[in-house]
Order: sequence, then structure tokens, then C-alpha cells
Amino acid sequence: QAPKIRRHTYRAHSRINPYTDSPCHIEMILTEKEQIVPKPEEEVAQKKKVSQKKLKKQKLMARE
Repeated sequence: QAPKIRRHTYRAHSRINPYTDSPCHIEMILTEKEQIVPKPEEEVAQKKKVSQKKLKKQKLMARE
């Protein structure tokens, strides 16, 4: 069993309040099921949208 820890809370006007932790041991056993995940079919990559600001900047750079 985990040891109980005693602490003090120091508050305003010289008030000291003791409080006790109540720790416990927790044990978890996890298992993962073996699953065959099918590979997704190749999809056409969608074009990323370019902001108006970037489009204007590109046009300016192309002009120069």
C-alpha cells in the first residue's frame, strides 16, 4: 500500500491546516487486438487554396 502523506497548508493570518493524501495503487492491463487495416485507395490530391494576398504577391513578383 502507498504511504499516506501528511502536509500542511499555510494560509493567511497564521492559519495552518493539515490535510492528508489518500494515495492508492492502480494497476491497468491493456491489450491491443491485432487488426489488419486495409490501405486506402489512392485519391487525387486536392489542391491547396492560396490566399488572395499570396496571389497578388505572386503576380507582382511575376511582373518584375
